[in-house]
Amino acid sequence: MSHSAPRLKVLYEDNHLLVVDKPAMLPTMGVDSSRPSLLSIAKEYIREKYSKPGNVYLGVVSRLDAPVTGVVLIARTSKAARRLSEAFRERQVEKKYWAVVDGIPDESETTLEHFVRKDERHRRVHVTHANCADAQLARLRYQLLSQGNDKSLLEVQLETGRKHQIRVQLSKIGLPILGDLKYGSKATFPKGIALHAISTCVKHPVRDETMTFTAALPPSWQKLPSVAKLL
Repeated sequence: MSHSAPRLKVLYEDNHLLVVDKPAMLPTMGVDSSRPSLLSIAKEYIREKYSKPGNVYLGVVSRLDAPVTGVVLIARTSKAARRLSEAFRERQVEKKYWAVVDGIPDESETTLEHFVRKDERHRRVHVTHANCADAQLARLRYQLLSQGNDKSLLEVQLETGRKHQIRVQLSKIGLPILGDLKYGSKATFPKGIALHAISTCVKHPVRDETMTFTAALPPSWQKLPSVAKLL
């Protein structure tokens, strides 16, 4: 693995679960082996810490887009991966994001519903209509936390887990996420985009215990005075 790969920031760890804080511009997984990913760095961490020879099993049960930061759950056993994946499918996981957007929302709290479809060729997601052949329902709820300088800090809870969902849905209502040039932002952001998976609440895959994992906002959020004032 590349020596320039970032160090893994572990939020929680036991025999079944590894919870990490993903930095901006690091893909979660699915890239060429010559490039670092969160998964490859996590495998190296487990291999070194526990002196594990050969291939290390890790299962990513929730991924974040490369420019997005925050909490990612990784299963350390196939049993844990199966149970956590089922919890996500059954919407038994409460995941909260913070987003700084250009503009002020019309409503301080509401649910957004759109139908979206993937455009693999251009690596984008588009809002479409319900009877489009490959349309998927995307639903989220947001709450306005603060506003100022024509920017807003929103807390977002996903009800469905579609690719680029928060980015495309907020852009569709005229509130692109800061730094997200792909979905209409004209503003730059120090690193990645202003979207952070701040917390995840989930039942432990083996123990009968509900746990909440929280990742602090990255330093890049404090670098812009207009963003820092919202926090």
